[in-house]
Amino acid sequence: MRYLLISLTLLLFACASFPKKNNLERINGNRPTVINPYFSDLSKDYIYKAKINFAEKSFGGIFAIKKLGQEHYRVVFTTEMGNKLFDFSFIKNEFKINFILSEMNKKILINLLKKDLFVLTSENPNILNHYQKMGDSMFFETKIKNNTYFYITADERLNKILETKGSKEKSDYIFTEIENDHAREIKIRHKNIKLTIDLKAI
Repeated sequence: MRYLLISLTLLLFACASFPKKNNLERINGNRPTVINPYFSDLSKDYIYKAKINFAEKSFGGIFAIKKLGQEHYRVVFTTEMGNKLFDFSFIKNEFKINFILSEMNKKILINLLKKDLFVLTSENPNILNHYQKMGDSMFFETKIKNNTYFYITADERLNKILETKGSKEKSDYIFTEIENDHAREIKIRHKNIKLTIDLKAI
């Protein structure tokens, strides 16, 4: 009986939601909003020095994101000599590959890049729930493409987006060195897949 109780306790803990596991306090009331401003300016070209590591491959170069209109973005990754590695377009829910290097033309990598870049450029997510943790951090729960994400803010500034499944963390998007709604450093880390993306503004 004791072993059964222990097993049930472990099972319940494993099945707990992310907010419960992390002792987040739900805030009731009007549904809040949160904005991701980091690629929202139509007048700017967001240019980064980038490094993408996938499995045993490593790609380095210049990474550019340009907002062309409402929910319309162009994302281009080139070598420092200007040769294209990939060129993607996002128009609302549509994704178009304008070009991709054969070495990067792997279905799993394309799907991961598509998902990550869609998250980075999603400005106004639909907030489902709102939580607070001890201190100033606020957690805004949302769904993007049927996946659960928490937008985490401190001092009313977005500093992290966390993808979760159940109680587990799947990937995170970390924004640092923020100046005037411009995140000069961005790191993307996947927990169970060998993919990392590091961006540093030029």
